[in-house]
This record gives sequence, C-alpha cells and structure tokens, in this order.
Amino acid sequence: MNSKGVRDKNIKLLAGKPLLAWSIEAGLNTPLVDRVLVSTDGSEIARIGASFGAEVYRRPPHLAEHASLIVDTIRDLRARLRAEGETAPYMVLLEPTSPLRRVEDITACLTMLANGFDSVATFTEASLNPHRAWKLEGDLPRTFIECADPWLPRQKQPEAWQLNGAVYAFSTDDLPDESSSLLYGRIGAVRMSKSRSVDIDDEFDFKLAEHVLREGA
Repeated sequence: MNSKGVRDKNIKLLAGKPLLAWSIEAGLNTPLVDRVLVSTDGSEIARIGASFGAEVYRRPPHLAEHASLIVDTIRDLRARLRAEGETAPYMVLLEPTSPLRRVEDITACLTMLANGFDSVATFTEASLNPHRAWKLEGDLPRTFIECADPWLPRQKQPEAWQLNGAVYAFSTDDLPDESSSLLYGRIGAVRMSKSRSVDIDDEFDFKLAEHVLREGA
C-alpha cells in the first residue's frame, strides 16, 4: 500500500487502467491459470482488485512492511490456501510493477514447470554486463569480476541476463521454508525483450510503459 517511489503506485492509472489491473487481466486471460488472487494490506487496492475479477486475500501487517520479503507472503498465502483445501500444484507470481508481460510469457513458464522444472522466471538482457562493472575500494577502481576486460566491445563480452520481475512460477509444495529466493531446484528461464521488461518504479517508468503500449512493442 505505502509505495515510496510513486504515491499509490499499484493503483495509479497506466493507459487508462490501474497498474494492478494489467497483472490481474494477464492472469485471468491465461488458460492455464485457474485462480487469480490479490494479496494486499490496502482497502483501495483490495476494492480495485476485486472490481477487475481477482479474489482478495488481506495481507498480515508484518508482511506488508518495506523490508518484507515477497517470498514470506507467498508462504503465508500457500498455508492459507492449503488450509482451505486448495490443491493446485503450481503458483505464479505476477507483480503489478511489470504490466507489459503477456499471456504467452506466463504460459511458457507454466509449460516449463510441467516439463520437469521446479521453478521458472522471466529474464531480459542485462542493462549492464557485469564484465563492464566496477567496484570502488576507497579511491581505487577495480573490475567487479576479477580478470574481466571492460574495454572489449559489447559483441565480444559474454552474454548477461537479469531477472525482469514479470513472471515467477514454481511448484507450490516444493517452495523452501527458509529461503529468500523464489528460484530453487531445477531452474528454468523464459526470455523477454527489453521493451516489454519495463519495471515500474518511478514516474519516468510510467511514461516509458505508456510509450511502449502506444507503439505496440
């Protein structure tokens, strides 16, 4: 509820719809997804989530703090769903800050789970190749990766990818009880383009996402 980067970020309008709605609709439009749930501590988020067709689960206060880990919310929700009799073998996390994912991205992740992976996530090309990154030790710069050559042209650097936060899918029962990560076991990767990997953090990201939507990328 209390986003620090943009006030009421998850319900701010993006191309005429609350940011949250883009993730809800992506889930509802995915044939392999049976239920779409919104976990929140905010009454307005809950109202809007329900109005777009999601089931709402109120998040406990201790899981809605700025330092709270999303994996702890997932574990809490899993326990509540199992107590209610839900038997779904897989869970998918669709964070509202990644509105440009598509049904095919979600479907690809779930298909990989069905084909023997324990957890799957979406990736995009790294914005900074780690072979070009530096660290500062006092006033002394050092390459972040020992023996890396940051002066090589991009085409000669090894490929580097980063999580884009659009889709995380995992086996419901196998999610570890004591890990901060949503990725475990045999991990699969689904590639997404940079243009659809906009992660909404500030006002500029909203403008960028709206531009991508207008251009149809």
